[in-house]
Amino acid sequence: MDSSLRSRVAAPTSKRLFVFGGVGLLVVAIVLFAYFGTEILANERKAPKGPSAIPVSVAPVLQEVVPFRLLAIGNVEAFSTVSVKARVDGQIVEVGFKEGEEVAHGHVLFRIDPRPYEAALRQAEANFLRDTAQKKQARSQESRYQELLAKNFVSKEAYAQIRTNADTAEAVAQGSRAALDNAKLNLEYCTIRSPIDGYPGKIQIQMGNLVKANDTLPLVVINQVHPIYANFSVPEQQLRAVRGYMSSGPLAVEALAPGSDQPAAAGTLVFVDNAVDPSTGTIKLRAQFQNGENALWPGQFVNVRIKLYDQNDALVVPSKSVQTGPNGQYVFVVKPDMTTELRMVAVQRNEGDRAIIGSGLQKGERVVTQGQLRLSAGAKVEVKSQTL
Repeated sequence: MDSSLRSRVAAPTSKRLFVFGGVGLLVVAIVLFAYFGTEILANERKAPKGPSAIPVSVAPVLQEVVPFRLLAIGNVEAFSTVSVKARVDGQIVEVGFKEGEEVAHGHVLFRIDPRPYEAALRQAEANFLRDTAQKKQARSQESRYQELLAKNFVSKEAYAQIRTNADTAEAVAQGSRAALDNAKLNLEYCTIRSPIDGYPGKIQIQMGNLVKANDTLPLVVINQVHPIYANFSVPEQQLRAVRGYMSSGPLAVEALAPGSDQPAAAGTLVFVDNAVDPSTGTIKLRAQFQNGENALWPGQFVNVRIKLYDQNDALVVPSKSVQTGPNGQYVFVVKPDMTTELRMVAVQRNEGDRAIIGSGLQKGERVVTQGQLRLSAGAKVEVKSQTL
């Protein structure tokens, strides 16, 4: 009885222990999975991935007609410069312009007190009238004596004297006429007019001052700027090319002040000096510009470009895409699989912000214009922007 009771009591206890043990193992498994599983996921997130694409900007290689130009630094010179001076003595009583404002040809600049010259003119007129009357009287007397000589009423010597007197009166009258013209001219000189269209500078002698004829100091200096010149020099090695293309027609020239946001002034080459400067090995040239917008001003330094000819089918890329390394100039070319290739190139010349490529590239290829510092051959890239 006791043994059977003990067996019935022991059986449920063993089952409960088994159940409790299974539950405990399950809890432990869940805890271990939660701990180690989280760490595994974290390690997976921390695991290094492949290299990311480098963002770059690109531009296509274009094939265009590009003008071949020579570059130089030039100095602007007025088409003509006039130092205005007085031609008669006197006091300035009027100034008819403002400093720096454009004046036209014939515009009144200064007036000198005309009263002394008006009096001199009246005196010259009176002298001319007197001498003219005497000349007429002498000619009339000569005519009468000539008739008397024909009738032998007077001697030849008497007629010769009368004729001499008439010729003398004629000469005196002509001298009076010259004095009258000179008096008129001096009175006209009292009004000083602009001899050209241009811009006057600072007035050197103000109103109220006395001036002398042809004094050392000019009254004002006027510069003509329509048209205007730009003088510059190019290396003597370019002389043959310049003269050769110039023989086929006028060469176009552009001039632009450094830092200006205005369009370049357009002109033509009008002068090639007759000798090379042996001290510098350069030849002096001159271009003429209409300068309708006053883009150029006398004394100004400008960047000058002379167009010699048009280069057909030139390969063009932005200048900023070309890099310089120990082996020469190169660009990064973006291949169709979005990786880069370091390509050595030969740059013929730069035209503004563009580079003309002699060899190393083909039309339609894309070159990197921004982001080269992070690149190497074969690097994966991502195009962020493209310049056409």
